[in-house]
Amino acid sequence: MKYLLAYSIPIISLLGIHYQGVLSYSGVLFAFVLIPFFEIILPTNEDNYSEEKIKNRLKNKLFDFLLYLNIPIVYGILFFTIWKVTNNHLTMFELIGTTLSLGIVLGANGINVAHELGHREKLYERIFGKILLVPSHYTHFFIEHNHGHHLHVSTPNDPSTAKYNQSLYTFWWQTVSGTYLKAWEIQKKLNQIENRPFYSIKNDMFWFTIIQISYLASIYFFFGFNGFLLALFAGIVGFLLLETINYIEHYGLKRNILPSGRFERVSEKHSWNSNHILGRIMLYELTRHSDHHFKSQKKYQILEYHDVSPQMPYGYPTSMVISFIPPLWFAVMNKRVPVDMK
Repeated sequence: MKYLLAYSIPIISLLGIHYQGVLSYSGVLFAFVLIPFFEIILPTNEDNYSEEKIKNRLKNKLFDFLLYLNIPIVYGILFFTIWKVTNNHLTMFELIGTTLSLGIVLGANGINVAHELGHREKLYERIFGKILLVPSHYTHFFIEHNHGHHLHVSTPNDPSTAKYNQSLYTFWWQTVSGTYLKAWEIQKKLNQIENRPFYSIKNDMFWFTIIQISYLASIYFFFGFNGFLLALFAGIVGFLLLETINYIEHYGLKRNILPSGRFERVSEKHSWNSNHILGRIMLYELTRHSDHHFKSQKKYQILEYHDVSPQMPYGYPTSMVISFIPPLWFAVMNKRVPVDMK
């Protein structure tokens, strides 16, 4: 039941959006001030589950239901916020806070959960994942992440891997543009392999484009220009938060080239791990990212800690805050990047 805490971000953001004023920034303050504070003072937990407990956790459908519940939560808050903005006169100060708080919900409870569901074997779970990507304008992430990032992570071929000494802001440009272009490239290859036409029902990128345009067009039609702007910029905040997490997950790590000329296989040492308990809960164990890349089909509730994985000195939420200040990030992280990977 500890994962119920993951709902605290949308609940607190919703309350702030409702009451407005300084509280419109409640999502920002909670995610990037209060959570990092508690991450620093709370202990880490490196324990892994026994085989018996792993089996029990996989049988317990509540873990899956907790993910599914994010769909009505995310869309409910999205449309409430649009209604709030379009039916009330808000100051620019309040509009900025509202957009940021909504964007954090779209990132933490939208894209993050979509990432987990996108790796599932069941078709309806993958569809749920795609639905959660729409408000952040990032449906192409489904294609590139599963067919590109997991294959090319920690190599120059992966736009979602941050280079050593690369700032977050140059990485944003690299990954946002690179991920989108890579998704089209992957889709083109998939079409060729299966000999399917561009307009095929199985051409995800074609339908993703139609869905994204229809989503924003519908917002504009029903809620006007102000609603459109809110949905547009909140979505941008959402996917920039995702890419900030991508930045810290693989910063400076490289896979070595073998004598054969191929890159070594992805292992537990090619992602930054964090055992800070609060970040683990809030992000559905995303912080045990090393194990996720080692075995991408593993469900979040059984991800494990590996002592060979590079360890972050802080949790993911705290590390995200540090990454916003590049000199501070370099001072904290550069000395921790393994020498053979720089």
